Amino acid sequence: MNNNQTTYKNSPIGKIPSDWEVKELSEIGTFSKGKGILKEQVIENGFPCIRYGEIYTTHDFIIKEFKSFISNDVANESQEIKNGDILFAGSGETVEEIGKSVAYLGSEKAYAGGDIIILSTKESFSAECLSYALETDIAKKQKRILGQGNSVVHIYSSELSKLKLPIPPLPEQIRIAEVLSTWDKAISNLQLIIDNLQLRKKWLMQNLLTGKKRLKGFSGDWKEYKLGNIGKIKMCRRVFNHETKHKGDIPFYKIGTFGKIADAYISKELYNDYKTRFSFPSKGDILISAAGTLGRTVVYDGIPAYFQDSNIVWISHDNSKVINEYLFYVYKIIRYDSEGGTIQRLYNNIISNVKLNLPSTEEQTAIAKVLQTADKEIQSYKAKLEKLKEQKKGLMQVLLTGKKRLKI
Repeated sequence: MNNNQTTYKNSPIGKIPSDWEVKELSEIGTFSKGKGILKEQVIENGFPCIRYGEIYTTHDFIIKEFKSFISNDVANESQEIKNGDILFAGSGETVEEIGKSVAYLGSEKAYAGGDIIILSTKESFSAECLSYALETDIAKKQKRILGQGNSVVHIYSSELSKLKLPIPPLPEQIRIAEVLSTWDKAISNLQLIIDNLQLRKKWLMQNLLTGKKRLKGFSGDWKEYKLGNIGKIKMCRRVFNHETKHKGDIPFYKIGTFGKIADAYISKELYNDYKTRFSFPSKGDILISAAGTLGRTVVYDGIPAYFQDSNIVWISHDNSKVINEYLFYVYKIIRYDSEGGTIQRLYNNIISNVKLNLPSTEEQTAIAKVLQTADKEIQSYKAKLEKLKEQKKGLMQVLLTGKKRLKI
């Protein structure tokens, strides 16, 4: 079908092709509810099942592989799902994510847990096409309006039943699903490549940073150091709440925004004063989170910024024993120990007492280059993956609204 031959008509959700219809979900199928399946009831082998949280974390549009299983006894108390069912998450933390859905297109006996809303579709509709349509801007906007609650947002079948979708004839539904599933396959293949590259990088780190494997041309002995012998632990001067603003010149990173986007700022005058009179990281220094998620690292890029004292620290050192490019990767495999068992924060003495074996700075440089090359390759594929996802998103918006038509 050619776009030039398409005529459009007005509808409750905007202009759609003349041969399309607007349908509420109540006209597309019948609703039921999942039930049961507590976290502690999940086992390694048994009947496949899906819990509502997995709709957000594990599955994307289509259930391709189950990750959870239950016993026969639990299955008898749960809700069975069948081919063509669409599963909605009944709860979420934000209105933006509420009502995320996945389609089940398999034939094996499987079950849905509590807080899942099930839409069993009629034969005149493609569940696969609907799974994509339910994640378009038109559908998401309606779900945001229908969602209820503050800290936890809920959506119910009574609200979902009113959600309106533009529906093409069944042959076109099937064709649209075929096109979008092709993009899904390309995305999955690219993700698999990234996963394998990340496993390879992990192997390189575990072996090159411990000396289990040596790069060609290096055979010298490694020396054991404590981090405290390499340099001094430093931190920025304390900044008080009344010295920060929601908008300003210099971003101020607290532990909650470390490695993210700053939500507080300080003046240029205070920044220049403290930077001159007190400890301040140099470009390339590796900042460490001493609270919150312990041991996270960020390389300071030299762009004006200030960091919360005691919660964000770094080791000030010269390059005679260790170079920052190498230390950056070493931090990723370090395990911080404490006599008290579970560590609540990284005190200076805990950081100082960490032992590590170091090769010559020449070998450090060579190892860092290998790992940097691995990182660049991963980032390159991640950029390709994001581009594919954006292209697919664009396709969804035009194919599922009839702005672009496919030849049938």
